[in-house]
Amino acid sequence: MRFCQANAACSRARLCCNITAMSQTPSADLPAAPGFRFSPGAMVDFAGRKLLNLFRTVHGLVAFLLITLVVTTVKFNRARSVIHPMIRAQIAKAGLGIFAMVSFIGFALGLVIVGQTVFLMTRFGAENYIGTVMDTVVVRELGPLLAALLVLARSGTANVIELGTARSQNEVEALEALAIDPIHFLVVPRLIGLAFSVFALTIYLIVIALFSGYLFAFLEDVALKPWDYIQQLAGGLIWQDFVLLALKTIWFGILIAVVTSYEGLAQPLHLEDVSHATTVAVAKCVIAVVLLDALFIIIYLVI
Repeated sequence: MRFCQANAACSRARLCCNITAMSQTPSADLPAAPGFRFSPGAMVDFAGRKLLNLFRTVHGLVAFLLITLVVTTVKFNRARSVIHPMIRAQIAKAGLGIFAMVSFIGFALGLVIVGQTVFLMTRFGAENYIGTVMDTVVVRELGPLLAALLVLARSGTANVIELGTARSQNEVEALEALAIDPIHFLVVPRLIGLAFSVFALTIYLIVIALFSGYLFAFLEDVALKPWDYIQQLAGGLIWQDFVLLALKTIWFGILIAVVTSYEGLAQPLHLEDVSHATTVAVAKCVIAVVLLDALFIIIYLVI
């Protein structure tokens, strides 16, 4: 019975990869023949092909995301002696691995943006709005976006290279032959690890930026006491900010893990194709993160 279930899992994983590979099939662009002229019909055809490519990409990513979330929910505690250490390894690589870089970026962000903003607002008599501005700029927007982009640059690209190399060397097929679900073994640890890492690094970056910003203001002899600064920051936050911050950062990590895993696993690759897949994955991740951030901005405006 277990063997049949394992084979079924393998078949489902193989079907997932085949479906998403089909969705990645590139369509031909307009021929670049000498003397070719863009007529209205040719331009409409070109735009239609691009839209069709976009639809196939979105369809493949959504399908891969749903399959990954289902596998994560259903099989989280299966093979826990193997999967859970892999999750911790991903957290260590994606989180602790860029701890020094996040510290530097947070400190620089505080000095360049927070400190100068506090200095200018105090200079023009707008001290009462410091907390609101800092919460809006740093807590809601810059902190999550910078943390997500840093994780993408450090771990997202590594995911595409690792998974693309494994796919090009037929290691994914070897896992299927051993009745191991590739989604469970390769994608789930990355999804959970990156989601937790982006959340934790965002909190750390925000704290470093806010306090280093006040340090800059203190060095500039700004007449703002530390306790008043903390009270203004706390007064500008509501409980929805904490909930939306957690949701946003977790989904940033999920999107980075899903898109990079999709580009590495969803289509047959050769070793020379891995670099191109990495470039495509980074571009898609940036677009996905920005679109999700825009969605959360709309939610902020509504509430």
